[in-house]
Amino acid sequence: MDQELLMKQIVEQVMAAMNKGAASAPSTPAGGRMTAANYPLAEKETDKLKTPTGKPFSSLSYEKVLSGELTSDDMRIAPETLEYQAQVAESVNREAFAGNLRRAAELIAVPDERLLEIYNALRPYRSTKQELLDIASELDGKYGAKTAAGLVREAAEVYEKRDRLKKF
Repeated sequence: MDQELLMKQIVEQVMAAMNKGAASAPSTPAGGRMTAANYPLAEKETDKLKTPTGKPFSSLSYEKVLSGELTSDDMRIAPETLEYQAQVAESVNREAFAGNLRRAAELIAVPDERLLEIYNALRPYRSTKQELLDIASELDGKYGAKTAAGLVREAAEVYEKRDRLKKF
């Protein structure tokens, strides 16, 4: 099967699944937090979902990707959407999962290439303690990723205690 045709079929299936029920009335509780009643968000809260570039979720289509009207940046998840998902997770007592979603939301601002560099730097014996602390400062100061920065600082301490830092 032609790759372009296959891609089109996949995108159309995904878009159809995401847009199914898009006309449903929002059911956000009075407090404004999402709950299990709002799930799946793509069906029940379409009007609240936006791309990271601010385009409405409902505007995503295969044709717009092909025409160049949408870019890969438009097809990424927005931090706000991850926060909504975290709220849904909390509403069903999945606090750990909600925390993971919030940490992911923090890292959206970090370029993919830099994330891979940080990932590699966090492997045992790849970085000095100071290099890890510098990464933590970058995550906190440049990207506002305070939780992720805290985890990198914790890793620096643990690696030091367990003798997992880079040797000279």
